Parts: sequence; structure tokens; C-alpha cells
Amino acid sequence: MVDVFATRAATDSVGTCADAIVGDRKTPSVPPAMNAKSLKKPTADSGRAPAGAKPREDDSSSVRVISRAFEVLRILALGGEHGMRITDVVAYSGLSRPTVHRILQTLIAEGVGEQDPSTRRYRVGPEISLLGMSRPAQFPVRAAAEPYLAALADELGDTTFLTIRVGWDSVAIDRKTGSYPVKVLAIDVGMRRPLGVGIAGVMLLAALTPEESDYVCTMNAARLPPDGPSVEIIRARVDAARRNGYAYSEVGVLLGTRALAVPVLDADGAVIAALAVAAMAERLAEPALPRLVEAMRGKAALITKRLTEMQRARQR
Repeated sequence: MVDVFATRAATDSVGTCADAIVGDRKTPSVPPAMNAKSLKKPTADSGRAPAGAKPREDDSSSVRVISRAFEVLRILALGGEHGMRITDVVAYSGLSRPTVHRILQTLIAEGVGEQDPSTRRYRVGPEISLLGMSRPAQFPVRAAAEPYLAALADELGDTTFLTIRVGWDSVAIDRKTGSYPVKVLAIDVGMRRPLGVGIAGVMLLAALTPEESDYVCTMNAARLPPDGPSVEIIRARVDAARRNGYAYSEVGVLLGTRALAVPVLDADGAVIAALAVAAMAERLAEPALPRLVEAMRGKAALITKRLTEMQRARQR
């Protein structure tokens, strides 16, 4: 069996716009018509005191420190197993090196961060995974999709992915491999990428209004990997996905591959995830698209049905 892995340095797709960093920097305003809550990154303002209460200086400082720590954690998450250099965390957070160093040391002491002794790079620590295990039902769409994601991989023979949107990023929350000898493992479970870099992110962007997706693309422009798609290419793919009802790329994240994605809906018809497949280019050629899209839409519909049943069962 041959595994095809991304060789791009994890830091290529890491970063954040300076205006979106917490602390004393200003977060850009979101156009009134947009869902600001879902599109803006968390800031220290999220912890405002009740109306009429006079905030204490130490309270404000504590909230700012917590916000900065979570911002650094999100940057580390973008680095995955490869990790992040401290210089990259400094560059992408906009914080000073001493501040970043203090935050990283605190994260390590608490087990939510770690440093590779050989590369000196920083990664998310095991405590984060352990904390997440206390909420196994936090992503019901993953539980609903698991059997159908596996069934689709078996049917097509290639790698399938389930991806959700988190702010300006896409995050793969599950992956299944098929029987074809060459497995395209374009991204690991839990990896973050700016929306639109991967085909699932294109599908998730297409689910937003044009104004919303344009805003996200603009804010992510400085975060795109240099060898990845440009903002213009991403916007063109998003437009095509809106017209077709699926997203398709003739050039995958890995050389010689292609990718295809369809939306997954909730009971109300809103897009909550993207179901994607990545394969060697010849296996996702355009003549095969109608058959592949039909198979993927069928599994997406089953996911929606199972998710709806699960939600109704919990309400009883």
C-alpha cells in the first residue's frame, strides 16, 4: 500500500490576520448583513461585564490573557503534528516574542501544549484531546456520518473526509480510507486550513452568502499557503460550486490528485458539513463526476436522515 502525504510545511497554511488578534488590536467590523457571531474570531470583548457593572482592570487583563492563550492554541492547531516555530507564532499572532514565549511555557506546564525536543517546534498537547473526550457528543454530525463515510470509501475505493467550518477555517473531523492501493491522505483529522484551500472548504464557503464568503476570502488572503490556490481561484471555485451544487478541483492539495465535495444538510436544510473524496487524478476525471456526485449525495442524504433521527431521539 502506498500512502500519499502532503509534504508542504504545516506553517504554509498557518496564520491569522493581524487585525483579528485579541488584545489591544482592533478586530475589523463585519458588514451589517453578515452573521458576525459565526464569522468573527473570538476576542476579549466576548467576556464583557454585565450592563451597568464597572469592569475591574485586573478582570480585563485576565480576559485578555485567556484570549491570547486560546489564539496561540489555535495557531498551534494549524501546525498539526509538524508543529510550529515560535517565530511563526509571533508572526501570525502579532504578539511580542516574550509574550508568546510566556504563553507557550504556561500551555506546556498545563499539558495543553508541548515542544518537540528534536525540532523545538510547538504542538497542541495531549490534555486538549483528553478534555475533548469528555464531550463525545459535541459533534453529532460525526457520529451520524461515520457509517456512511466508511460505506462511501468502500464504494468508491478512495479516501473520504467529513469537514466542518470553524470561523475562517475548515476542520476535518473524520476520515476513512478505501481499498485502492494508493491512498490520498491529503489532510489529517483535526487539521485546520483556511476556508477554500481544500475542496471541502470551497463547499462550505459556497454555503455562505456571496457577501459572507467574500469577506472570509478577504480576511484569509494573508493566510493562504504560497503554493496553494489564490484568492481569485478560490472565489472562482466557490462560484462554480454554487452553480453546480458540488465543489470540484482538477488540482488537489497533493500533486497528481483531484478532489470532490458535496454539502451535508441538517434537518432545517442548512449546510453543517462537507462530504469530500480525494483520489488520484485519473479516478476523479470529469466523465466520472455524475456517478460520483450521485453516490456522494446519496450518502449525504442518509447522514441528514440519521442526524435528524438522533436529534429527535434526544428531545424525547
